[in-house]
Amino acid sequence: MKHVTERPFAEPEAAARKLLELAAGIEPVQDGRIHIEKINYPFLYTLKATGAEFGAGIRCAVEKGWLELHESGTYVRLLTPGQDLLAPR
Repeated sequence: MKHVTERPFAEPEAAARKLLELAAGIEPVQDGRIHIEKINYPFLYTLKATGAEFGAGIRCAVEKGWLELHESGTYVRLLTPGQDLLAPR
C-alpha cells in the first residue's frame, strides 16, 4: 500500500513564500537579477517539490507583486524587500 505524503508546497502561496525565502538568500547579480536555476534547483531537489508547485509558486509571487519574472524566464527580481513576506501565516 502506498501512503500519500503531505505536500507542504501544494498551496501556491506557501510555495511562493518559500521561493521568496530562497531568493532572499541569494546574492543578486547585475541589476538585482537572480537566475531562476538558483531557486529552481533547491526548491525541486532539496525540498522535493514538484514542477507544478514551482510554477504555481512563481505565478503566485508575480501576481502578488513579490517577484518580477523576466519574459525570457531566465531570472527573477525581488520587488518587495522585507522579512514580513517571509513570515509563515
